[in-house]
Amino acid sequence: MTALESKGTSTSHGDAPRITTAIAKRIRLVGLDVDGVLTDGGVYLGDVDGARMEFKRFDILDGLGIKMLQLAGIDVAIITGRVSDAVALRARELAITDVVQDIHARKLPALRKLLAAKGIDEQDVAFVGDDLPDIAVLRVVGLPVVVGNCTEDVAHLGVRLTRNGGHGAVREFAELLLRARGEWDGLVEAYVKSRSEDAV
Repeated sequence: MTALESKGTSTSHGDAPRITTAIAKRIRLVGLDVDGVLTDGGVYLGDVDGARMEFKRFDILDGLGIKMLQLAGIDVAIITGRVSDAVALRARELAITDVVQDIHARKLPALRKLLAAKGIDEQDVAFVGDDLPDIAVLRVVGLPVVVGNCTEDVAHLGVRLTRNGGHGAVREFAELLLRARGEWDGLVEAYVKSRSEDAV
């Protein structure tokens, strides 16, 4: 039995991922990698009038999943090893204020600094990653999670989702976590109600 299995989480790629209620209810902050998690890992580079331009594709399903986490009162943070204006723009759209873009991919020190400021324990954190730069964080958080197409180096470190990065993996995780907390259905109804009323 692995450490994750002893916590009550499913890690096998062929099995449906699961999170126990006890672990789910502890989570106060969800940390997200970007390339390979919020995106499919592709980067579009170009030059416009001498200015370097970088574009990334984000999944709308993931964005709504993040909003549902926020509605549940869970903090969401982005911690990435690449600096990109596209990430800052997407974070603003989703009202994510905790964004760390470190070209040296020192994700664990960045996370620990953030947690110290918020007074949150590592065991009360979930992190979704996909590759080598995420290993240090996945090893210490209470709920490590990896996308369906993660590398073999991290596949055994966390709950393995069925969806690939950039294609609804974060939405899958958000729903999985909130269902385990018993909050998903109520949040869906609250969301639908908020979209059914006239704007004030």
